[in-house]
Amino acid sequence: MPATTLLKALHLKWFSQPAANRALYRAIGRHKVRRILECGIGDGQRAVRMIEMAQRTASATEVSYTGIDLFEGRSAADGPGVTLKLAHRLLRGTGAKVHLLPGDIGSTLPTAANSLTGTDLVIISARQHPASIQRAWFYLPRIVGASGVVYLERMQPGGKLVVQQILPDEIERLAQTPTRRAA
Repeated sequence: MPATTLLKALHLKWFSQPAANRALYRAIGRHKVRRILECGIGDGQRAVRMIEMAQRTASATEVSYTGIDLFEGRSAADGPGVTLKLAHRLLRGTGAKVHLLPGDIGSTLPTAANSLTGTDLVIISARQHPASIQRAWFYLPRIVGASGVVYLERMQPGGKLVVQQILPDEIERLAQTPTRRAA
């Protein structure tokens, strides 16, 4: 690995901002991630960095990235983001196989779950609606590969962002929790 590539990887893992994302970059290196699912891509910069990190650590294998986001359907309350066209242009520049799905996690994930099996890394943004996340847990055991990991972003009091790994037993428990549906 060239020295500049190594330095970029070290910077992402230990010094990048926001600090909460460092755990994601370290997980990509540790698990040799090739398939990423991000629910809520925001401005797309974290997605670019994750793809680049995966390309560095996964050797010559192709990296696949799937992003679920509201894109143009985003309201001011949903926070900053990019349009579908801009996200596609930004992520295609990485050379990864990119698949972008407009919508929220609760309604989009059920229709895409079968095509996402064997995913190595799932990230759920803090900006996702809790009811949508609750509906999505049912599909995650099917999506996440045997050695895959799931991270949930949370906003702490005071506005501090943290990224928490959700363990397989917890995913199974959350997947079994019944969701309430309107009559």
